[in-house]
Amino acid sequence: MSKMKPGVVYGETYKELLQSCKDGGYALPAVNVVGSNSINAVMEAAANNSSDIIIQLSNGGAQFMAGQGLADGDTAKVVGGVAAANHVHLLAEYYGICVVLHTDHANRKLLPWIDGLIDAGAAYYKANGRPLYSSHMLDLSEEALEDNLSTCAEYLKKLVPLEMSLEIELGVTGGEEDGVGSDEDFHDNPKLYTQPDDVLQAYDLLSPIGHFSVAASFGNVHGVYKPGNVHLRPEILKNSQELISQSRDTKANPLDLVFHGGSGSEKAKIEEAIGYGVIKMNIDTDTQFAFATAVGAYVEKTPRAFSHQIDPDDDKPYKSVYDPRKWLRQGELSVVERLDEACADLHSAGKSLAKN
Repeated sequence: MSKMKPGVVYGETYKELLQSCKDGGYALPAVNVVGSNSINAVMEAAANNSSDIIIQLSNGGAQFMAGQGLADGDTAKVVGGVAAANHVHLLAEYYGICVVLHTDHANRKLLPWIDGLIDAGAAYYKANGRPLYSSHMLDLSEEALEDNLSTCAEYLKKLVPLEMSLEIELGVTGGEEDGVGSDEDFHDNPKLYTQPDDVLQAYDLLSPIGHFSVAASFGNVHGVYKPGNVHLRPEILKNSQELISQSRDTKANPLDLVFHGGSGSEKAKIEEAIGYGVIKMNIDTDTQFAFATAVGAYVEKTPRAFSHQIDPDDDKPYKSVYDPRKWLRQGELSVVERLDEACADLHSAGKSLAKN
């Protein structure tokens, strides 16, 4: 694969990056972010590991990026998504990495959010000759397959002129991700396991339109749960790839597959999934916990600084301790450390296509 200019990838360069993942036997960490601190931590980790990366926002993450003080939450979801994308476009090249910009889990009630981002992306494309985002995701997995796929086809037609891709979900990922799903729906739920015939139907409908990736469920669950509650079956991915390649006479592993609910997953299952064409693994819960534990440890180490500006016993000022830059930085560094592990697990370390 040829080297790429650092920055946000899209269109043909995005597809080249995904093909490099397949050819090289690795996948990219896809990390949910909520603001500049988490965005910067993700880019720092990617740069440290010489790994390309996927930065993605849920609707709540986009709203938080805009600021929860904005009265109109629907508008905040859109402008927050635009603000985050502009932040990444500006800084990614300075970090010397290739970044995929993506949105995560939009069900039907959140389609207005995606519509707003598509409108903003069209304006950005007209002004800059490139899309604002690399791809968007529609999660209509709880609907009938025909409704899911017909809506996905409708949106993919809108994205293709903007040189963008679409991620779809077939089968339900258990647990809850920012208001989509439920913590109660993953116990013994057959919907957690996507049927290869459904994947073939998606391929036949969407591949003539444009590029898409598939979050095919193989027992995945958002969040981290007690061992034994989650049963991953990556062979479902293998069966789906083989059905398409054999019945449609394609090369091996024709689909670009997505592993949702990566936090807390068994490393052997991650390894197996990559072998079946997974090019992206979502990480959110683990990085949230990493950030929180580091900040908590910092506060516990110097608790008086978070109760007093000046120590009541010795008049020592604590400004340099409670300075938000100090404890936010601890959170960032902890996220970076967790993503070091993710890059190692996914074998993406040292494989960046960025031309530095």
